[in-house]
Amino acid sequence: MENSTLSFYFRFTMFANIGHYRFMAFIFCLLLFIFTIFTNLLMIVVISQQTTLHEPMYIFIACLSVNALYGSSGFFPRFLMDLLSDTHLISRPACFTQIYVIYSYASCELTVLSIMAYDRYIAVCLPLHYHTKMTLKTVVKLTALAWILPAFSLAACLCLSATLPLCGNEIHKVFCANWNVVKFMLLTVTIFLPLFYILYTYLRIVAICWKSSAEFKGKVLESCLPHTISFVIYSIAGFCDVALSRNNLEVINPFIAVILSLVFVVIPPALNPLVYGLKLPEIRKHILSASHFE
Repeated sequence: MENSTLSFYFRFTMFANIGHYRFMAFIFCLLLFIFTIFTNLLMIVVISQQTTLHEPMYIFIACLSVNALYGSSGFFPRFLMDLLSDTHLISRPACFTQIYVIYSYASCELTVLSIMAYDRYIAVCLPLHYHTKMTLKTVVKLTALAWILPAFSLAACLCLSATLPLCGNEIHKVFCANWNVVKFMLLTVTIFLPLFYILYTYLRIVAICWKSSAEFKGKVLESCLPHTISFVIYSIAGFCDVALSRNNLEVINPFIAVILSLVFVVIPPALNPLVYGLKLPEIRKHILSASHFE
């Protein structure tokens, strides 16, 4: 009976590495969670209320913030509870739900970044056709695709995973992960294809800028830099997760292992609002005017 009960649960092993720092970690992560929720909600409210921001680029930024709320809400509550708990068990259904939320968040992040790259490509390389190509109907279709493709891909992966026998009940992370099962479809459909497309669009943009005036280059840099920074942040965070999954955790410093496992789900949602809010003049202007009004 005891073995049957234990097989229904998974145990997180990395919380043992946090030890006496768990209360300090709880306070820091709680504040980070509140900050992430507040800044992303602020971005959504500002973009939705200001008619001057009802353009494709800003709508896609709002989509990033919605995705950040989705991913953070799927990770932080359980993580904060585990920080204060002496037992770190999670049921199999809850574990698979967390896998779906976290990895669909990660996949949506990249698919949204890819349609943002397409938007910038049209704006820079085909400016005369921008308003005919990036219509509201097109924006809705691209946004739906950015959400539906990862959602169905992850659902298929989890259906496959649910039929496989368990190799054990220990998870060497602070959240549920099933990397060996999901990596092929996830990498091919929602990582490699968007990644190569983003790189292709930016190579085309660089080629156009190379032959243009300094003024034109400045305008392109102003509109494309936030997206580039966001993409680099995501790439580094994704690399940390992949590197952690591919290495023997016994030879990695426990503190570094915990940090690397958190980067993937914590850093992009927290930094994206800062990147777009500080770097894009239109958003920054409306945020500052709202704060002065208050």
